[in-house]
Amino acid sequence: MTSNNRNTTKRLQLKQDRQLIRSRWHSARFVVARVTAPEVETTTERQPVNLAFVIDRSGSMNGKPITLAMQAVEEAIRRLKATDRFSVVVFDNEVSTIVPGVFATPEAKSRAIEEIRRVGARGSTNLSGGWLRGCEMVATELLELGVNRTLLLTDGHANQGITTLEELEHHAAELRKRGVSTSTFGMGDNFDEVLLQHMAMAGGGQFYDIATPEQIRDQIESEVGETLEVVARNVTLDVRFPTGVRFESLGAFHGRAGDDRALIDLGDLVSGQEVDVPLRLSLPTGEKGASITAMVSVTDRDGVFEDASERVAWGFAGDRDNDAQPRDGEVDRIIAGIYAARARQEAVRLNRAGDYDGAREVLRSTARRIRGYAGDDPELQRIMSELRTESEQFHRAMPERMRKQHYASSRQHMRSRDVEGKAKRTTS
Repeated sequence: MTSNNRNTTKRLQLKQDRQLIRSRWHSARFVVARVTAPEVETTTERQPVNLAFVIDRSGSMNGKPITLAMQAVEEAIRRLKATDRFSVVVFDNEVSTIVPGVFATPEAKSRAIEEIRRVGARGSTNLSGGWLRGCEMVATELLELGVNRTLLLTDGHANQGITTLEELEHHAAELRKRGVSTSTFGMGDNFDEVLLQHMAMAGGGQFYDIATPEQIRDQIESEVGETLEVVARNVTLDVRFPTGVRFESLGAFHGRAGDDRALIDLGDLVSGQEVDVPLRLSLPTGEKGASITAMVSVTDRDGVFEDASERVAWGFAGDRDNDAQPRDGEVDRIIAGIYAARARQEAVRLNRAGDYDGAREVLRSTARRIRGYAGDDPELQRIMSELRTESEQFHRAMPERMRKQHYASSRQHMRSRDVEGKAKRTTS
């Protein structure tokens, strides 16, 4: 996208919960890295996109779901410009490419819509075969300057072809390295939300929970709309810290960590998007008056975040000074929200397995942990109250739709998105 930058917001901001650490004991401290993409105003043609729409046509999609899915894809195709490319793949137990990769000319779009309208539901679910075919269509004509993405719509599980989460996640990550990202759309109540979340997370895209057929159009529109507004591709948070520091990324972002460095993949960011990346560091002991430092920077394929780097430091002090130091309320609220979201996802797993006591306890224990530093903060009090209420809901069998809603909304929160999966943006 060629544009004028009209946002002077700092690209990377670091906030830490506390600035002192104990000289005689290991200390756990939290940092929130806030990454903000430039807010831009389009002045000329945007960069092109290369999209593959991969649609589950198995028997369970029969009727309104398959009809609305196809209508949503039709509308998305109509939004594309002649410089964009697209393909359409459908799958059940077999995989069919009904529209190979083509430029989105008026004639190509018209022919594609005719083919899409002939598709009906049948058969079982070769999810991996359909998805990999779509990725192949994208990779065949990979755009150097645009966005290359596969959009997978399914209401089921992977029960043919590659079926394990670990292998599908691995393929998603490898494809992302080659420049092909993946977004997933789970429809109805029977899809595997853990599988689709991990594929999207490793693939640098988004995961959407579609509760009703009517939502299909809105979610596809949102995803394609964001794809057309991407201003930074393959954004990565790079954290470097001294050997001996134990590091953990708390959000729902794919990453890898070594002894002194961690790389966290944030995917593609759209105009004005704001992402909070919560980090937990376990810091070693040291002499009073000394300090320990970590370096955080942001990189991307297009050089948008070229000079975005900041240091964060902690000073060693005695127990009395550590106990008396102030806390950063904003960081506490962000971290509490992340731990609450993680607890809800674990409670979903336990409830589905019939461990109702375990589901209740994971929510209660998280509320107790937050209470240790909440004080009279109204936001922290609200989070605790919600967890206590939900702990009783999770203490009995729950409808599958309710489980999926809790899981999906928690996942979106952990990726700094709203409950519908839309990017949060700066208000300037």
